[in-house]
Amino acid sequence: MSASPDQDGPRLLAASRLTVAPEQGTLPLWDSEEDDVLVCRAIRQETHDVKTFVFSGRAPRLHAYKPGQFVTLDLTINGQQVNRCYTISSSPMRPHLISITTKRFAGGVVSPWMHDHLKVGMEIRAMGPMGDFNCVDHASANGKYLLLSAGSGITPLMSMARSFHDLALETDSVFLHSARSPADIIFRDELALMTRGSRFRALSICEHDSPGEGWGGLRGRLTLPMLELTAPDFREREVFACGPAPYMAGVRAILEQAGFDMARYHEESFKFEDLAPADAAVAPPANSDTVATYRVEFTKSRRVVEVPADTNVLAAARAAGMRLPSSCTRGLCGTCKSKLVSGEVSMQHQGGIRQREIDQGMVLICCSKPLSDLVIER
Repeated sequence: MSASPDQDGPRLLAASRLTVAPEQGTLPLWDSEEDDVLVCRAIRQETHDVKTFVFSGRAPRLHAYKPGQFVTLDLTINGQQVNRCYTISSSPMRPHLISITTKRFAGGVVSPWMHDHLKVGMEIRAMGPMGDFNCVDHASANGKYLLLSAGSGITPLMSMARSFHDLALETDSVFLHSARSPADIIFRDELALMTRGSRFRALSICEHDSPGEGWGGLRGRLTLPMLELTAPDFREREVFACGPAPYMAGVRAILEQAGFDMARYHEESFKFEDLAPADAAVAPPANSDTVATYRVEFTKSRRVVEVPADTNVLAAARAAGMRLPSSCTRGLCGTCKSKLVSGEVSMQHQGGIRQREIDQGMVLICCSKPLSDLVIER
């Protein structure tokens, strides 16, 4: 007897990995360790302040990633090197191109530059993909998903939704997106098309009307009654959420109030544009003869760096010329999360790593100072 769609969906999801692997005779994978250059191939205006940038390698390559993961852009802006991570909005089932979708944040560093200066044909450098927030490693056991997003937090969830749609998996997905107004709903038309004739439902919540359009749908901010109305069985679903910090706090409070099993809750929250430009750079290590210095070995990079005890590992590695994934440099984003194979560090993070990951030996090297010689898997 064959499995039912609900039983078979998770198996197909895991089997497909929702990633693309090369087969004999196909194009090789784009590998940022070998060639980190991406070429901008197209730019789409999604809303008045949101654009999608489409990239590919300089030579034809396939892009493999898990829906929900991100890439870290390595940009030079006004003569300064700036790193930012952006979640991938495209589907890995369309592997010849990769896209990121960015909102222009007033006062930001990277998004205004991208909106104003990044043109078709220009090259940028990127690292990745990476990230634990994805629907492959956390596939639903019953094929049911609830995707919750606000603002530009829609991008990793759109990658998931597009992947489900491209694979025609029998997943039961509800996508609930919060926006300021109808004019701010990103991917509005595409989500409406994806809803037709499938077990995928997409709804939006708007706080206000647009100047040229009144809003007749759900209004205000996400509430428990809204969840009960749009996804009455949400307690049975695997929940993925992404958005600004206040939104994420609200989502967690709603689910906990409802008695949701938070083991099936997964979130990602990036808003690095709030960081001051100076925070985007890594300060050089201190130079003091009175400070102990430790040997830090990076196993994958095959590099050894001397790190003073009063200096974060990432800062010393960057000063030594190493290019390592990083974005916030303040223990917020998790981009630099690495396995500590041996040794001890003093880590002062700000929420970019979970306790269970710390228990498993993971550290954020941007905010970790050595207490001994270290071996790091990076």
